[in-house]
Amino acid sequence: MTSIEPRELAGPAGRLDLKIDLPPDAPCAVAVIAHPHTQYGGTLQTRPVAYVARALTTIGVAAVRFNFRGAGTSAGTFDEGRGEQDDFRAVVDYAAARWPGLPIWAVGLSFGSWVALTAGATDPRVTQLVAIAPPVDRYDYAAAIAADKPVVIIHGEADELIPVKLVRRFYGQLPEPRELLVIEDADHMFDGKVSTLAEAVADVLGD
Repeated sequence: MTSIEPRELAGPAGRLDLKIDLPPDAPCAVAVIAHPHTQYGGTLQTRPVAYVARALTTIGVAAVRFNFRGAGTSAGTFDEGRGEQDDFRAVVDYAAARWPGLPIWAVGLSFGSWVALTAGATDPRVTQLVAIAPPVDRYDYAAAIAADKPVVIIHGEADELIPVKLVRRFYGQLPEPRELLVIEDADHMFDGKVSTLAEAVADVLGD
């Protein structure tokens, strides 16, 4: 049976709130999950984030989701992505110390995908990059393109903010190995499709 641990971490701007979704057995990998834009209500409790974390435990992965600075009760204020990348790196440090030697996956939803892929691209401990609903027209994903690491992208066919054609264009710039899953009729936050999103995450990453 899976379990959820509440935790807190001394981050670069003060306290960072964490929730850790644990598989029933010893994990085979650990995923650090970044939530959507803080100023638009994103937190570690955002529904797709929680569903993705739960899905990862079904394939034996420990999922560490956290609140960026200024989200929930994490200390600090929004920093346009710069400080949020530092927060992400601090959580990766925590994950690496708690589960030494395990591969670490950088996972993010929307704005969080840019933070996760940018911070994870240059960290040798991170072996997998996962972008869900990446806003490729609003942020620079060059680090992910240059990283030469496996990338999985999951996007909604009916995303009202980032047209899927732009994501396909970005996908075309990525080196192999790479994978793109487009979820039919799903909008940016996968409203009504979070279970489908969770199944897709488990299927593509559980291979």
